[in-house]
Amino acid sequence: MKHFLRMFVQVCLYFYCKCLWRCLKFVVRKLTGQCELQRICYNTKPGAARTMKIEASLKGSKSKRLQTSVSVHPDAIEKTIDDIMELKRINPDINPQLGVSLQACLLQIVGYRNLIAEVEKLRREPYDSENPQHEEMLLKLWKCLKPNSPLKARISKQWCEIGFQGDDPKTDFRGMGLLGLYNLVYFAEWDTEIAQQVLSDSLQPKYREVTKKELSQFSKAEWEKKKFDKAIGYSFAIVGINITDLAYNLLVSGALKTHFYNVAPEAPTLTHFQQTFCYLMHEFHKFWIEEDPLDIMEFNRVREKFHKRILKQLQNPEMALCPHFAASESLINM
Repeated sequence: MKHFLRMFVQVCLYFYCKCLWRCLKFVVRKLTGQCELQRICYNTKPGAARTMKIEASLKGSKSKRLQTSVSVHPDAIEKTIDDIMELKRINPDINPQLGVSLQACLLQIVGYRNLIAEVEKLRREPYDSENPQHEEMLLKLWKCLKPNSPLKARISKQWCEIGFQGDDPKTDFRGMGLLGLYNLVYFAEWDTEIAQQVLSDSLQPKYREVTKKELSQFSKAEWEKKKFDKAIGYSFAIVGINITDLAYNLLVSGALKTHFYNVAPEAPTLTHFQQTFCYLMHEFHKFWIEEDPLDIMEFNRVREKFHKRILKQLQNPEMALCPHFAASESLINM
């Protein structure tokens, strides 16, 4: 019975989406004299709210030309706008602002798709210690984070001081490829003061008072050991690669559309993505301190909770994750 009801509901929804909804749009167009794209542009302010509605409208159109307009090459956007205006029988001389608004939306939509492709390419490219450019970036990361401590050798236990797991960081980039290194270097180079502070905090043990409840659960000797082990402490570089993975998943899932469509006036770029990483790195560090985990074994729990909080924020169509963050100041002034 439940299976039958579920199928019935699905059939009704399909019928509504395919038939009734299009009939409703036809009636509204006749009454207002405007197509759906016009109504969106004229009644919704610029930003994520408008661009996401335009994107949904184009993708949901019965016209193949409109459906494919969200995946054209950036150089073909102007012609695509002309095609849309012609298909919708809209006179550009009478509605000049519509073309401008649609172009801004398409630049963001197409730019987001291209950004995913660019980020994916970096993620798939492995770190190569034989590549001089890769090595140069890695050494730059050290110099930005530890300017007063020269690296004694390329293979060195010193790498652990900035949060790598062993004496050769190349093995730690396997999961995120060059993307992890790109993000860490960007953070260290463009938000040097914050990056150095986060690194310093991640290395410092953090003590706290023992509560009565905790004392009842551990012997004094066990607690003293736990208390000593408990720290803000985490591996800076490894966490940076992990937060790169979080940012990557937010991007690919489409969750970051809200943020990028609100902060990038045209096509979002790799720089926008890296600035978002900087924000997430800084915010995760503060979140880690607020969560006050007992030890590093709680990392996955804290990360998942942080991920859910960011996703919730991004559900707000007016959300811009980092309007006041140092890495984003140039964005806000555009």
